[in-house]
Amino acid sequence: MARKRFSPDEIIDKLRSAEAWLAEGVSVSEAARRLGVQRVTYYRWRKEYDGMDADQARRMKDLEAENARLKKAVADLALDKMLMTEAASGNW
Repeated sequence: MARKRFSPDEIIDKLRSAEAWLAEGVSVSEAARRLGVQRVTYYRWRKEYDGMDADQARRMKDLEAENARLKKAVADLALDKMLMTEAASGNW
């Protein structure tokens, strides 16, 4: 089955719908079915996005991307430093 990626905005909207259904007494399994996702996906979304609005979710994704970029830069610099240290010691 094809996998659909939902945007953070869509996920937050779906979680709000699920919360309304759960308040009416619908089971988690039924709410997940109405959303068109598995229960595991519902719980994962709830863990990650519960209590957020769309702006906060977008900001979180931007920060995660920036963090990944910075980690890559640090790793590259550490590798360069290691190579320079090894070359300066004459072990090449």
